[in-house]
Amino acid sequence: MSPLPWLVAAWLFGIGLYGIVTSRNYLHLIGCLSVVQSATYVLLLSAGFRWGAGPPIFQDQPPGSLVVDPVVQALVLTDIVVGAAVTALLLVLVLQVHKRRGTVDPDALRPLDR
Repeated sequence: MSPLPWLVAAWLFGIGLYGIVTSRNYLHLIGCLSVVQSATYVLLLSAGFRWGAGPPIFQDQPPGSLVVDPVVQALVLTDIVVGAAVTALLLVLVLQVHKRRGTVDPDALRPLDR
């Protein structure tokens, strides 16, 4: 396996993690979290990739032909759906924080009064 997907995934993870650590805005934080999650897509797809392999549609393939792993593709699709749901939930929470507090800056938010 080529080291290029590992380098791309490490680069995406590093850029996203740097953005998470230095974020001054919740919307920026959610975007950086999505970048970190895209590193998992690259790693999963590189793990299931095979040079010269066909799609995992066994009806059209002759017996004994080389195909890619369909389980990895299903995991990536599941990862994308879960990531979209988590991003949507976090965006709704940020909208509620902005509506109630008037800011999305984590340092400007004061603790709740009791």
